Amino acid sequence: MARIAGVDLPKNKRGVVSLTYIYGIGPSRAEDILEKVGVDEHTKVQDWTDENIKAITTLIQDKFTVEGDLRSEIQT
Repeated sequence: MARIAGVDLPKNKRGVVSLTYIYGIGPSRAEDILEKVGVDEHTKVQDWTDENIKAITTLIQDKFTVEGDLRSEIQT
């Protein structure tokens, strides 16, 4: 199971759908993320390599505000 931004992604779903489980990432942003790291959006999370997960995690942490940080930002 992949864990990105503190969220366990469902392993039996396509990557583009699984990334939307992260607060702050919608379908279009999920497509953009997977395109930038070179992962097919139809590949299921269980088929991602460790390098894919690391690249996705790094991109999300560097470029986007998600999960707890975004929730805090919105509440203030």
